[in-house]
Amino acid sequence: MITPIFRIFDLEKAKEFYIDYLGFQLDWAHRFEEHMPVYCQVSLHELILHLSEHHGDCSPGSAIRIKMTDLKKYHSALKEKKYTYANPGLEKSPWNTVELTVTDPFFNRITFYEEIL
Repeated sequence: MITPIFRIFDLEKAKEFYIDYLGFQLDWAHRFEEHMPVYCQVSLHELILHLSEHHGDCSPGSAIRIKMTDLKKYHSALKEKKYTYANPGLEKSPWNTVELTVTDPFFNRITFYEEIL
């Protein structure tokens, strides 16, 4: 299993995006001391992401692709939330996938995709 790490700058903003909007759950969060940067894990079904405020872990502006089933249903659930900072649409790609791309507040991009049979 591969676990991507995304750079974040604000845990509350990350929670608003990943948990409140995308539907992930916060599995755990760790700080070495109270006012130190956070390192945490969020998950959605079998997908696991690590989010880090530590500057040495990764760079902002990363991108990943995540294969999903029932992408139209997930898209509908996102639209119902009326998230202020994003309103992504479904797009058909030339390589026979339907894709939904979202960008987090830290410029990390996630493309959820489903293969067209």
